[in-house]
Amino acid sequence: MENLLERITINSEVCNGKPAIRGMRITVKTILDFLAAGETTENLLNAWPMPEEKDILACIKKTKN
Repeated sequence: MENLLERITINSEVCNGKPAIRGMRITVKTILDFLAAGETTENLLNAWPMPEEKDILACIKKTKN
């Protein structure tokens, strides 16, 4: 099984070096903030075309490590 945390990247040229999803300009913090505010995974996936469900799961897993 794929290591979910490999989906999270850190690049000083993307989002000021904050952890982001697969080099996209969507930070882990942004995803977690939306989820904490009560947003559903399904709604996030509908709002943004590029992230995948595994990306959101990786963000959640990162908080547990």
